[in-house]
Order: sequence, then C-alpha cells, then structure tokens
Amino acid sequence: MTATDLRSLPALRHAVRSLADTHRLGVEARARLALAVTRVAAPVVEADHPVTLTATRQGAGEDGARLLAVTLDHGAYRVDVPEDELPLAAHSTTRSTVTWHIALDTAGATTEPRGAGELPHGETEVLLKELGAALAQVDALKAEHRLLKHELAETNSGVLALYVQLDERDQQVRRAHGRVLRELEDALRPPVLDVPGLELGVHYAPADSEAPTGGDLYDWFVLPDGTVHITVVDALGHGVRSTRTALNVTHAVRTLALEGHPLPSIVARTNEVLTPFDPALMATVLLARLRPETGELHLAGGSHPPALLMRRDGGTEYLETPGRGIGFPLPGSEEVRRTRMRPGDLLLLYTDGLTESRRDPEEGEARLARAVRDHAHLPTAHLPRALAKEMHAVILHADDTLALAVRLGAGPTGPGGEPGRRE
Repeated sequence: MTATDLRSLPALRHAVRSLADTHRLGVEARARLALAVTRVAAPVVEADHPVTLTATRQGAGEDGARLLAVTLDHGAYRVDVPEDELPLAAHSTTRSTVTWHIALDTAGATTEPRGAGELPHGETEVLLKELGAALAQVDALKAEHRLLKHELAETNSGVLALYVQLDERDQQVRRAHGRVLRELEDALRPPVLDVPGLELGVHYAPADSEAPTGGDLYDWFVLPDGTVHITVVDALGHGVRSTRTALNVTHAVRTLALEGHPLPSIVARTNEVLTPFDPALMATVLLARLRPETGELHLAGGSHPPALLMRRDGGTEYLETPGRGIGFPLPGSEEVRRTRMRPGDLLLLYTDGLTESRRDPEEGEARLARAVRDHAHLPTAHLPRALAKEMHAVILHADDTLALAVRLGAGPTGPGGEPGRRE
C-alpha cells in the first residue's frame, strides 16, 4: 500500500489508520504509529511539502513474528525529531525516510490485504477504539498507582513503627545507662558526716539527666584534731572524664590534708601532684575548714565562686577567696579567708551551675542570697535541693550543679562571731 502526495495532517492520519486497518494492526500499535508518523511529518506538511507513506510486509523477525514495515518519505526536507521522543520508536532512518517495523499477529492477520482507504466502521469508530485503549491503559496505570501507594503506605507504616520501637529502645537504654552511671557516681560521693554540733545537706544535679556524670564533686572528712574539712571541685567539661578529674583532685586534696599540709598550700600542691600526669586538667577548687566547737572557719580557693555565709539574724555575706584553680596559670590560694560562725549561722558552698543558669553571675549571686534567706527555715538536709529548684526556675545555660549547706548548731563556741578577715 502506498499513499502519495499527502499534504495535510488529517489526510496523513487517515492514510495511517487505513493501512493499519488493512493489515489488522492492534489498537495500541495503530495509535502509536499514527502519532509517530504525524510527529515526524508535521513540520514537513506545515511547510507545504508533500510526504509519501508506504507499508510492506516482510519476513519473520528475531522473535519469529512477521513484520510490517511502514516508511514515511519526507523528501529532502530536514526533520529534527529525536527518536526517543516518538510514541513508537523508529527502526531505521535516512536523510529522507523514517521506517517503523511492527510485528503482525499472524493468527489474526488476513492473507489478502484490504483495499486502501477502506475503514469498515468509519474513522470515528477507529478513534473511539484508540481512545478506549488509551483510557484502559490510564485506568490500569491508576490502579497500579493506587496499589503502589497502598504498598508504600504499609511500608512507611512499618518503617515508622520500627523507628518508634528503636527510639523507645534507645530511650530505655539511655535511661538505664544513666541510672547505672548515677549509681556509680553516687557511690563515689562520701556520705553525710555525723558531727556533733553540725547539720549538713548536699544536692547534686547533672546538666543532662540521661548523662548524670559530671565534674562537680565534693569531699568532707574530719581531721585528727576534730576540724571538719570540706572540698568542692568543679572540673572542666562533662561526662566520665570530668568525673575522673574531679575524683583525682578530691583524693589528692584529702591525702595532702591528712598529711598535715597547711591549708594555704594545698591548691598549689595539688596542681604540682596532678598536672604532670594530666596536662589538660583544669578545675576550680574551694576548701573549707570548720571547728564545730568554736565555729572558727577558714576558706581557701582557686578560681571558684565564693561561699555564702548567712548569719542567724538573716544577714548574708559572700566570702571571697582569691586564687587560681588547678591547671590555671600560677595556680594556688593567694590568701586564706577567716571568720567565725555562731550557732544558727549557715554556710553554703556551691558550683557555678547554681548561680549562672541565667548567664549573669552577679544577678545569680543576688538571687541566691535572697533564696537562702527565704528558705533558711527548712531543715539543712533539704535546703540545697530547695535552693536549686528556685534558682533553676528559668534555665538559659544548663550546667552540672552542686550545693552543700553547713549549719552550726547550738553548742559550746568561742568568743562571739567576728567580721570575716583574711590572712
């Protein structure tokens, strides 16, 4: 079959459908061929150049099926249509022709081709069949898309459930890990001393409840002469390493104190002992020695926040202790702060996590003095926790927190309290 001098697209499409009906092509193959031929011929026909369409039967292809070769001859007119954009891929092209090979259904094909131009059901019927086939494909794609969405939703649901389970398991592991670390760290903290004439209380809270180890640590013990020695340490950093650093500091201080080293020398001597083994060590330290029977209080420190002393009548005073911490340049206590506590007086030692939760140390110290006056009526054992709760009502900077309270009870004391002085 040959159709020559086709000068309009409707005529070209009619010719394609006629040869497709003649050779009993399937609906989809016919539709794809019509669209492909039209796409290639459109610029030629629109330029008022004729095209020629030819269809010939050929022998069996690689799959054994007979082939129909449909060739569009567009003359010398140049056609620039990418082959991968055609609804039906072309099998060969030359400068003036494009050829498509279409497998014939030998079971349904007739041996005698029908006459060219015969469309027994009319072209409208042909177009309706092509439209029906296209809609059927669309419906099939929609059904497949719905199925894929359903399968994807089920997969996502399963992945989400697995993620939730893994997250819950991770939280359980973290909490269990935190509890173990907290128990280990609590075991490292000395129990509350039982000293006649003194009431003691302590509170510690980590910056992260799920990682309860930190560098805030304390130690207290009674020296051979009956003086109570208290050490408060804040090692740089968080986690297990800072806890190890703080432990090293408290152990070194205890050893030096029990060996009889004078209070003013202990911070510097601790630095000499520890830094050769840990050059990166940095820690602030506050040391306090209190004789319960007289109320005499000595303080030495290195780069640590000052102790707060509240008198029984409600007056408060921060006891500054100049010096540089362990690992700092020129470490050591510059002088010792001395004062005397009277029965009912309260001494508070703490780390900066208590007063710097809002990033302003001076504002924090002012709030702490008010909080101590407001909560001084509480038992000493409960006072540090109550202070921490009030001070941390708003937290802009989370840090490990340690608060330690010492109240001098009724009992024999020396001369009445005297203003703090330094030596």
